[in-house]
Amino acid sequence: MTQKPLDENMAAAEPVLEEAEDYSFLPIIHDIIKCMDKDGPDVHQELNKLKTKLQEAREQISAMPGVDTSPALQESNLRSLREQVRTKNQLLQKYKSLCMFDIPKPS
Repeated sequence: MTQKPLDENMAAAEPVLEEAEDYSFLPIIHDIIKCMDKDGPDVHQELNKLKTKLQEAREQISAMPGVDTSPALQESNLRSLREQVRTKNQLLQKYKSLCMFDIPKPS
């Protein structure tokens, strides 16, 4: 699933949501502990699964938009976007109060 920005100015700050993957490590850790309790030979295989899953998570984090942006710049962008929302809400309220729109009431 992808999310498209509503405004051109917000395109850089709006994250694109892709199909969510499961990065829960608990099931793999549980399997590792079970193998260790049984003294099973599959411990190394389970450890490799965990290592692979951690590497995939690292790659996903590195690919996320905005990771390379400094916290100060992120705060600045957030303030700017909040101001845009505030301004647009004020304009919306202003236009609603002009009574130019005849909104039929449900009967």
